[in-house]
Amino acid sequence: MLIAQMTDIHIGFDPEAKPEELNRIRFRETLARLLKAPNTPDMLVLTGDLTDRGDRDSFEKIAAALEEVPWPIHPLMGNHDSREELLRVFPNCPTMDGGFVQYTIEQDGLLIIMLDTFDEGRHGGAFCEARAAWLSETLAANRDTPTVIFMHHPPVVSGIGWMDPGEDEPWMLRLAEAMTDQPQIHAIHCGHLHRPINTRFCGIPLSVTPSVAPLVSMDLREISPDTPDARALITTEPPTYALHLWNGKTLVSHYEKVSDWDVLANYGPHLQPMIREMFSERE
Repeated sequence: MLIAQMTDIHIGFDPEAKPEELNRIRFRETLARLLKAPNTPDMLVLTGDLTDRGDRDSFEKIAAALEEVPWPIHPLMGNHDSREELLRVFPNCPTMDGGFVQYTIEQDGLLIIMLDTFDEGRHGGAFCEARAAWLSETLAANRDTPTVIFMHHPPVVSGIGWMDPGEDEPWMLRLAEAMTDQPQIHAIHCGHLHRPINTRFCGIPLSVTPSVAPLVSMDLREISPDTPDARALITTEPPTYALHLWNGKTLVSHYEKVSDWDVLANYGPHLQPMIREMFSERE
């Protein structure tokens, strides 16, 4: 099974831009790359911040762009989104009690848990007791099922100070309590930070998929809210999407930047001896 992931699209950041908003251009190019790629996903997961302002027009533009996608689409909330508008354009998206966009998908022996870390009016993450109880119950009921978790906010401190949570925010402690001693969880995949990041949470591998919208600058220096120092905050590094490959035993993640490049080698008869030799080494 192949799971495609896109995150942080931010449609509506600059809706009046001419001839077209940069974020819409980047999203269209990323979708086009995925649609023509040799790998055919079984689903597309969107891990939040689909829009920049949570408005209806931006969600409708997202929905229109996704009409050509032939696979099931599974969305999540980001801090820039609106539950009401997300559910309006994805009416079949499941919710839990309380209206949280939090649900599961089970396919090919893998349990996919989609978590809602949205708290209206807050930039950072949230995970209330109701959501934590749902997660604990879901994990307890699937103790022997390989599991992957998708969520918008990474519950970790990355070193990008202006984007990071505090070290011991209550929502992160609640999440850690639910995920501790859960060996069936193979990985956690997030968005929000607009950069490729790998770490661990509760001993579980955690990765941040880079954004479709412009990326956050690679700058790990301390930053002060009282001292604007002219550092770069956002860059036009290429958009990226992820492909998570589940082979029934292990989950492997791949990331592709969407930009132009030249092909330096094609698999023709002249390279067949090399390919055969590489396969023979496995015997």
